[in-house]
Amino acid sequence: MLSVLLEFSMFPTSDECRDGSSVSAQVSKIIDAIDKSGVSYQLTPMGTVVETDTMKEALSIIELAYEQLSDCERVYSSLKFDIRKNTKNRLKTKIASVEKALNRKINH
Repeated sequence: MLSVLLEFSMFPTSDECRDGSSVSAQVSKIIDAIDKSGVSYQLTPMGTVVETDTMKEALSIIELAYEQLSDCERVYSSLKFDIRKNTKNRLKTKIASVEKALNRKINH
């Protein structure tokens, strides 16, 4: 058993794929594709966190995200991984662990 948490952001930097300084139209395409993929994910204001069972599946999410922006001349992306054996459902359990330490629910 393996849990791969991948936190990433991806957005176009080229003018033809932005609406002024806004990239939400393009980011929405990525989130729609991730949502339809069935992978567990959490959207945040600064990026998206997905949880997969393999590194290959995590990397395929990055490829899927890029495919949504493949018409853009330039795309920026930042990725972070947390890979742990013998666990799962860490999108929820990591938050629950902090709440347990605080002995209260947090705003998330």
